[in-house]
Order: sequence, then C-alpha cells, then structure tokens
Amino acid sequence: MKAERSEEWFDLTFLRAKMYEYPASLLASLQRVAQRHGLEMFVVGGTVRDWLLGRNPGDLDLTVARDAVACCHSLIAELGSGTFVLLGRGDAEAARVVWRGVTIDFSSFRCGATTIEEDLCLRDYTINGMGLFLTTVFDETAPLHFLDPLHGSDDLENKVLRACPQAFVADPLRMLRGYRLCATLGFTMEAATVSELSQQVELITRVSRERVSHELDLIMDSERAHATISEMALSGLLWQIIPELAQGLGVVQPGFHHLDVFHHSLAALGFMEEILVTPELFYSQCAVWIQGYIVHPGMKGKLKWAALLHDLGKPPCMAIREDKGGRITFYNHDQVGKGLVLRLGREWKWSNEKREWVADLIGMHMQPFHLCNVRRNGALSRKACLNLSKKAGADLIGLFLLAMADSLAGKGEKKPPAMEIELADLLAEILNMYDRYIQPVIDGPRLLTGQDLRTLFSLQPGPLFSRILDGLQRAQVEGEVASRGDAERWVDRYLAAEQKGGG
Repeated sequence: MKAERSEEWFDLTFLRAKMYEYPASLLASLQRVAQRHGLEMFVVGGTVRDWLLGRNPGDLDLTVARDAVACCHSLIAELGSGTFVLLGRGDAEAARVVWRGVTIDFSSFRCGATTIEEDLCLRDYTINGMGLFLTTVFDETAPLHFLDPLHGSDDLENKVLRACPQAFVADPLRMLRGYRLCATLGFTMEAATVSELSQQVELITRVSRERVSHELDLIMDSERAHATISEMALSGLLWQIIPELAQGLGVVQPGFHHLDVFHHSLAALGFMEEILVTPELFYSQCAVWIQGYIVHPGMKGKLKWAALLHDLGKPPCMAIREDKGGRITFYNHDQVGKGLVLRLGREWKWSNEKREWVADLIGMHMQPFHLCNVRRNGALSRKACLNLSKKAGADLIGLFLLAMADSLAGKGEKKPPAMEIELADLLAEILNMYDRYIQPVIDGPRLLTGQDLRTLFSLQPGPLFSRILDGLQRAQVEGEVASRGDAERWVDRYLAAEQKGGG
C-alpha cells in the first residue's frame, strides 16, 4: 500500500468541500502565510480523521516543517484579528489561533522529523497519522495527495485503534487518550497495542493529574464509560490512575452483594449508563422529573463518577466483627468515601462545584436505602421526607439515580427481591409529598420571622434561632402548626423544653 494516495485510488473529492466550509478569508490567509514563510502546509490528525468519519472536527489541525508559532502570528496579521495561544515549545512547537469561533492549530515537525511522513509516524495512533497537502486541496486541477504512511485509513475503516511506534514512551498520556478515543469513537484497541500498553502502564504516573483528569472526564462523558473503564482495569492502567479502586479487588461483601467491592462499583457504573439512556424503565412514575434533571451540562458525567467511586470508602472501613459471628461490616464507609473523593477531586483539579457535588452524593448514597427500611415498617413521615429533601436539595433525583445503580449492581441472597421497585415507589412518594406538603411551606411566608423571635420572645440571633425556625418549618410541614398562633405556642413549648433540659 502506498503512503501517498491519489483521489483515483481513494475517492477523497469530498475533502475539498469540507475544507471550503471554512471562511474564504481564512483559506486565503493560510495560502498567503504559507507563501510568506516558504512552507508547505498539511492538514493532519484529528481533522482528517473526523472528516473521513463524517464528523465535524473541533479544530483545523495544520502541520508545517518549522515555525509553527511564527505562522500563527502571521495568520493573525493576515486576518487582522485573532487570539494567540502557545501550546508547546522546543521539539513540540505548537500554537493556536482562535478567530471568530474557529480554532486553527499549528504544529512543527516533531522530534527531529524532516519529512511529513516521518512526522505522521511520530503521532499517537495510526488513525491520527494521516494528512493532506494543503496546496492540492486549493488546486482543483491537481489530484489530492493523501498521506497515510501507517495505513491509518485501513484501521479507520475497521474501527481499530493501533499505536504508532514508540507512541507511549514519547507521551504516556497517549495510553489514556487511546481509551478515550475508543470510548468516543466506538473503536476497539488492537491486541498488540493493548499488550504494549500493559507493559508500560507505570509511565502514566509521570503525567500531570490535570491532563489525566481531562481525558478521564471525556471518557465519563461518552456513552461507553463502563466498557472503557473495564478495559482499563484489564490492562492495569486504571490501577495506576486510581489506585484506591484497586483496594476493592477481592474485598468480599456479604448480604446484598455478589461481587467484590471493585467489581460492584464497576457494575454500578454500567447500570448508571443504562439508567441515563432509558430512565423511564427504572423510574416510570418520575421519568419527566429525571429527564429534566439529567439534561443539565455535565450531569451525566458527574453521575457516572459518583457510581464508580460510591464505595471507595469500603476497603478502609472493612471490619470482621467477631461479636457478630464473623460478619463483615463497612460502617461509615459513605462518609469515608466522601472524604476520599474530596481529596481526589482536589488532586485532579476538579472545580469546587463538581468535587463537592460528587462527594456529597457519595456521602448520602445510603439514605434512600435507610428510608426504604423505614417505609417497610410503616408510612413515610413528612418529616423524613423534608429531612432528605433538605439534605439532598436540588440533587434528590441524582441521589436516587445513584441508589438505583447501586441496587442493580447487588444481587446477593439477602437483598430484598423488590428493592428496585421500592426505590422507584419511594422517589415517587417523596416527590409527590414534596409538591403537596413541603413546597407550599417553603414558598409561602414564614409564620414567624427572626424579628418575631426577638420581639415576642426576647431572643438574640444565634444557633438557637436556626434550630427554632427549622423545627417550626418541620412542624408546619407535618401539619402540627397551621397559624401564627400555633407557631407562637409551639415556640413557647420548645423554649420550655430547652430550659428544662438545660436545668
């Protein structure tokens, strides 16, 4: 197979049309920049790959033999505007121009390469090692020159990911990027590439946590997070990135569970993906609420993170209780897990909102199961509903999505046979109770205000204020208090009980 292909061999005529989708002023400016610097420009990498896959590339990737940074500055001068971003120095000289919503990335030949073919062979994967001479794109009288020294187009057609020579040594992040490409493109990693990767997984520890975190988030945002994380575990790469997950391997769980802690967490991730695709199959009475919740930007990825990490606290909390006949327990694992996720989120440079969101959900993930236990023995109280609603806030739906994924991943002999039905009914009851009893109280005027507490009861602002107002709200939700007079009498009783308890 030839490294350089013509359009007679491989019909690439449509690539000209793809190039002409860019503004004419940009294309003319690129031609002038190439002439000014005496350089041949090549369209390469993800741009060519995405065109061949029928996808819209995020960037226009261009390679030149040298002077990538100078080309960026020249392009901005030609266009009369644009933002310059430096991406790399030295052997990895690269820079970016952002102009009117279009991103143009320039890179110089890397690692001493003297030809475009050599440069393409130094990339991460063969499907990113293809290119086009830009001059032949503009010259419609000339055949298109398609560069494919490692036969990436064959791999693209077969949906196979194959590493370029020495790819992982040059940049260990490429190992993780490969799994991200499998997740987002639906490709399978070639066996020899997996074998090479497995022997070099320790190299990933040299990569900054921020770069690793970015790739992991792209995997979680894809529709194949479970399959991809499973493959990462098999190759050993996952243990290098999140060693805390490896602590769950072989940790047996009693009762509800049939899998060890890690494989249960992995299964929960898989079920979370299923739930997010068809929530109506799991929460038929609440599908509208759920659909409105999961469309928020980044929500699906955060829910998948919560599913994978929800039992991170179990290994350090594991105990064998001799006083309970050798029973295995994981007391307080939800709170320990919350702390571990807060630490990981800081290391991975997650935003404060994301870090606290995932950690808080993990810290609460046992609450729906506790309420199911209560509900089996009697009616659910408005107070219990209010407490959980206030604790979970706007993420009550997310909490129950995590609970459902957790429940589906456990198939132990002691698991209640209708656990998923109980969770679905519980969420529906809480949402209905919230709309009927709680929302009107929250939205309506307070029966007593802080000013009332000062003037009527001679109280000073402080922790007691909050306890009284919260307790009064609960009493109103439960129907114990319905008027201002009721509220005043309730506060009198509360203060009397406080005084008695203090005395």
